[in-house]
Amino acid sequence: MDSRSDEDDVRVRPTRHGSRPRTRTRPAHDDAVPGMVIAVDRGRMQVRVEGPDGAPVDVTAMRARELGKHGVVVGDRVRIVGDTSGRTDTLARIVVIEDRATSLRRTADDTDPTERIVVANAELLVVVTSVTDPEPALGFLDRCLVAAYAGGLAPLLCLTKTDLASPQPLLDRYAGLEVEAVPMSREASLAELLERLTGRMSVLVGQSGVGKSTLVNRLVPDAFRATGDVSKIGKGRHTSSSAVLLDLPGGGTVIDTPGIRSLGLAHVTAQDVLAAFDDLAEAAVDCPPGCGHTAEDPECALDAWAADGPPARAERLGSFRRLITAVGHVT
Repeated sequence: MDSRSDEDDVRVRPTRHGSRPRTRTRPAHDDAVPGMVIAVDRGRMQVRVEGPDGAPVDVTAMRARELGKHGVVVGDRVRIVGDTSGRTDTLARIVVIEDRATSLRRTADDTDPTERIVVANAELLVVVTSVTDPEPALGFLDRCLVAAYAGGLAPLLCLTKTDLASPQPLLDRYAGLEVEAVPMSREASLAELLERLTGRMSVLVGQSGVGKSTLVNRLVPDAFRATGDVSKIGKGRHTSSSAVLLDLPGGGTVIDTPGIRSLGLAHVTAQDVLAAFDDLAEAAVDCPPGCGHTAEDPECALDAWAADGPPARAERLGSFRRLITAVGHVT
């Protein structure tokens, strides 16, 4: 995929003397400065660039008109021109959006084909859920795993409130998928979780009441201040739907996504999920065309694959089928 800056184009504009071709060459922007989008609010983006002394500088920018309808999200690697000093009341322009390595996507619901990219280039999707109070929203958890696999992110379960109940039922549920999980409580050390987050870009999702905000504030002690800075970008009140990238004290970043309460998966197919499972994808080569890989598909080759192996295969297949059922429109 090419970078998002437009190529040269030719436009024809009629005049009273007739029509003649008008050629407009887009600027190359060879002097554009690379950076990363760390916050978006009301059409303004905060882009982190390297300053003259090598220290990071946060620059307020807007999307250049030449980018057309291409949206900009937190995590995007971009190139900007204009005033990159980061001084108050200065504004730069984003002229290039680099190719995205991964993307966390969702739709409004399972009937809306229009997908929205929420976060770009994250390596890890940390799904925060409590083991009790409230009870785990299993459907939401399955959907998060589907979104991770379909977007190229590695999933990690962060199981909170383990001082109130055992995490074992959830660990058993996802054992067949070999998903890593970290049990947590308010008093538990963050060491095990930080071991997986340090040096990486991670995105946190979780529903209300599961302790995600508490976790974010423990991971990033000045998270409240950093989140409040988003309001300075769009010149308005910070809303809870704004994702923001936060620096971990020991290195690496986490993206908090307080606005994600549900995940529509209209853009995802069974094949998208299957692509994340090398062993299942290899066995599925023998499936007939159009196979949905469910238990209702009588000629699905995955049944024979599971039957011919150890019990763990059947467990893995069952977990996989639960995920593609979560898609809601298996094709």
